[in-house]
Amino acid sequence: MQGVLEQVPASAQHAHLLLAQARAHIRSSTLICDQDPDGAYALLYDAARKALAAVLANQGLRTTTRLGHHRTVYEVVRAQLDPPLGAELRPFGRMRSLRSAAEYPSLDEAPLTEDHVLADAAKAQVIVEVCAQVLGAMPVYKRDQGHRDLQ
Repeated sequence: MQGVLEQVPASAQHAHLLLAQARAHIRSSTLICDQDPDGAYALLYDAARKALAAVLANQGLRTTTRLGHHRTVYEVVRAQLDPPLGAELRPFGRMRSLRSAAEYPSLDEAPLTEDHVLADAAKAQVIVEVCAQVLGAMPVYKRDQGHRDLQ
């Protein structure tokens, strides 16, 4: 995964902002899911993605567009946390697929429903809380402390 991350100033403040947005997205998604399941699911997915991005922001890292931000943020955080927390993060991959299907709908696939949103709201909440809990334990990336070059 060479070249998929860039170093930026580490920011706990930015990480906490992303987590606050993630929590608000989850609340909002459950409020609108009966009328707009696709929009609600997009908010839910964004909540999980922002929580993962918060971990990287706290470490002074950000994804590049080389492999796609969404996939990369998940892969990098999962690589750091699995084990022991990989199972809690795993729903993100499926959520990414469902969100993509909603973004690019096909007449051959069933649309998202309120039930999809409500079922995955709990999973997104777990991802947000796991990311919030690990912030203090995740080291700030320092290139000069034995880490491989990101480029």
